[in-house]
Amino acid sequence: MLLIPAVAGCGSDGDDEPKNVSAKTAALGTITPGVIKVALQPYAPYTSVQGDKIVGLDGDILAYAAKKLGLEVKPQVTDFAGMLAGVQSRRVDITIGGVAWSADRQKQGLFTDPPYYSPPAMAVRSGKTYKTVDDLKGLQLGTVEGYVWVKSIQAVPDAKLHAYPDANGVFDDLGAGRVDVGFLDPLIIIAAQKERPDLKIDTQYMTPPTAAQVKAKPAYEYFQPYQTGFYLPRKATKLEKAISAQIDAMYENGELEKLVKKYGGDPEQFLKPSADVATARRGVDRPQDWTPPSIAQ
Repeated sequence: MLLIPAVAGCGSDGDDEPKNVSAKTAALGTITPGVIKVALQPYAPYTSVQGDKIVGLDGDILAYAAKKLGLEVKPQVTDFAGMLAGVQSRRVDITIGGVAWSADRQKQGLFTDPPYYSPPAMAVRSGKTYKTVDDLKGLQLGTVEGYVWVKSIQAVPDAKLHAYPDANGVFDDLGAGRVDVGFLDPLIIIAAQKERPDLKIDTQYMTPPTAAQVKAKPAYEYFQPYQTGFYLPRKATKLEKAISAQIDAMYENGELEKLVKKYGGDPEQFLKPSADVATARRGVDRPQDWTPPSIAQ
């Protein structure tokens, strides 16, 4: 997911309070009692808006949690910078859609428990296999301008970076043989496989670089899985805890496995944390004994 986009605004829609809001729902402290205002960018199949409904993996997860909590979902479409700004200024209650947890971001907002973990995925031409960073040496590697993988690609020995305005450019050049590997969020690649079979591409998951490799080349950290989260204002402690509890329950009751499969993802890749997930957040925005949610090992 893009980390440093252009700045944009994200305003309030001033919806009236829905009728018959329970005291328990009102106590969650949303801007409008009974309504959860959600900032998002069009990023299918993670987030998009159809009518007044958010669809996609993140949208479905939030819809499930919101229903359990008695909240009506109200989307506000913006860009990635607007998503973060809307939360940090509390013009919205939450933002969703592949937002990566980071120590800096958590200083300005609250993150839920991870609704899923985003594995390092590669779009490759059919018949080709790449597994590790070493396999990428000397290759033509593509991604979108501003995405975290730009730095990682630049650190690969003898590899050439091809940066594009959007994912379509990556796919076009991959299909034409001008690029060997494209780095994008996994569900984007999986969706392109289905929608553009003429490209003849496959989705492969990289074996993450070792701790020693990352220490030698810090930019390689972006070739590791990252933990996503739903992002809320600093003061929204009750709402964050309530949504995190629903996310944790979805790991246990099989709902997350069902949704990941719905969008073509592999639950073994999306719903099992790597070792650094816990260490990153313990003592930062989680207790020292926090255990990241996971499907059965």
